Amino acid sequence: MHKSPLIGKLEHACLWLAIESLEFIYRSMPIATEIRFSSRCVKLPKRTIEQAVAQIASDYGWEDGEISIAIVDDAQIHQVNLEYLKHDYPTDVISFDTTESESFLEGDVIASAQTAHRIATENQWPAPHELLLYIIHGMLHVIGLEDSTESQAKKMRAQEKYYLEAILGDSTVCKEAR
Repeated sequence: MHKSPLIGKLEHACLWLAIESLEFIYRSMPIATEIRFSSRCVKLPKRTIEQAVAQIASDYGWEDGEISIAIVDDAQIHQVNLEYLKHDYPTDVISFDTTESESFLEGDVIASAQTAHRIATENQWPAPHELLLYIIHGMLHVIGLEDSTESQAKKMRAQEKYYLEAILGDSTVCKEAR
């Protein structure tokens, strides 16, 4: 069967449109977030974590990227802290900015659900809120915020509070935050 030149051009145009559409979809995809729970002593919905990651990344100008979130116990975060930071104790959150490109955000956030549960109990507020605080803190480090000086720490605390309120939708929930 003979194909007319018009059909050939239409097929080519359709293929071009399909490729352009896929490229548009890829370019407009939000930050990809991989979430792993190896500790489930605190329940925090994946969609809440994804919202936190996406909102922080977007607010700081990132459109593309991949963030890995690991919710672990104290023994696991202790091991990461010792192996990578040479600190021989468990901690609440550890983050690594692994970004290699100015247009693609990459990083890892490791948060201890066990620590979140313990600290939340001590402060009498919900453990999921404490765990979310750790994830927000880690993400803020991934996008470049530091907290080693007093002024940096003050800005970090203000951003943590802002994102807790924005994500949880309750301005009273943040009184105890850090």
